Formats: sequence, structure tokens, C-alpha cells
Amino acid sequence: MKTFIYMVRHGESPKTEGNERKRGLTDKGKSDVYRITELLKGEGIDVFVSSPYQRAILTIKELARCSGQEILIFEDLKERIFSNEDNRICDKELLPLLKKSFSDPNFALTGGESNTVCQNRAVTVLKELLKNYQGRKVVLGTHGAVMTLMMGYYDNQYDLNFLLHTTKPDVYRMEFNGQVLVEVKRMWNTLLLSSSAKPANSCQ
Repeated sequence: MKTFIYMVRHGESPKTEGNERKRGLTDKGKSDVYRITELLKGEGIDVFVSSPYQRAILTIKELARCSGQEILIFEDLKERIFSNEDNRICDKELLPLLKKSFSDPNFALTGGESNTVCQNRAVTVLKELLKNYQGRKVVLGTHGAVMTLMMGYYDNQYDLNFLLHTTKPDVYRMEFNGQVLVEVKRMWNTLLLSSSAKPANSCQ
């Protein structure tokens, strides 16, 4: 029985200091919410789940509203904790940390978690989703690193190079037969998406 997991990486978020859980979306990120909705509203999504972080929730919130569904929040789908969950690491510091983490999956800074720990907690949730919603279509609001680690659990081509070439937002449809990954299709293509967003008509 086919089950589809739609990995929806969140839209652009302000690069400001502050609590990671509360960062929202930039104006571009907000516009892309409606492009996400346009892209996926015809897919017949049954279930919406998300990381507890606001930027992930907000990216799929309009699509869930149009589908008449609530978003189920799973704590263990949150982004990888790199050093301290309360604060964002700047881009200059993040890239070397990512390189080290993907070369040594058990590497972690003090107060942070390793790729292995993050992958284990997130994949545990994903396996439960595949079990509980077998034969259905599930949208998962997520983040770049944890998304890559979940996808990489099933296929090692989803590695650091893959992560560095993803966009904000991004959408990947994973097709499963039971717990076995069958196919991954990237659905987000900025070249094919309309440059205009129409919030008033997004559910039509």
C-alpha cells in the first residue's frame, strides 16, 4: 500500500537573534506560503504534521486551512539542535559545523546534539507516521538539516551536498511501500511557479 510523505521545508525566515522556536517568515517566506498551497492543494493531502517551530508551522498553515485540517505538532520533528536551542547560529559558523557533522555523525557541540541523535528521534516519528497513516498522504512541515537526515536514513544520496542545494521553501514527495522508500520526487521548482501570490483565492 502506497503512503506519501510530502517533506515541506519552511520558507525564508528572518536571520535575527532570538529563540529558534519563535522565528517566523520574511515577506518572501509569507508569499511562498501561497505558492506552496497552490502547488499541493490538488494532491489530496489527508494529514498535516509539523516541527514545533513557528516557521515550519506557518509554511503549511494555509494549505492545512484550505484542506480543513489541523496541524499535528511533534516535538521530535524540530530542527537539529546545533549548540543551544534558544539561539540561532550564524551562517559563518554553521557551514563548518555542518561539514564536521556529516563527516562524523556522532559529533556534537556542548549543549547540542549530533546528526545521529537528531536522525534517530526524527525517523522514529516518521516510522510511526508511516504505520499510523498507511495508504494516506501526509504533509510534514520541516527544516533543512532534519529533513536531510530523515531522507538520508532511507537513501544516502541525501547528504550534505544535497542539503546545501536545497531551497527555502522546498518540497519533496517521498513514496513508501510500507516502511520501504520507493521513490523521491522534488516538486518545488521556482522556474515553473507563478511570480504572483493570491492569498484571497488560495483555497479555490
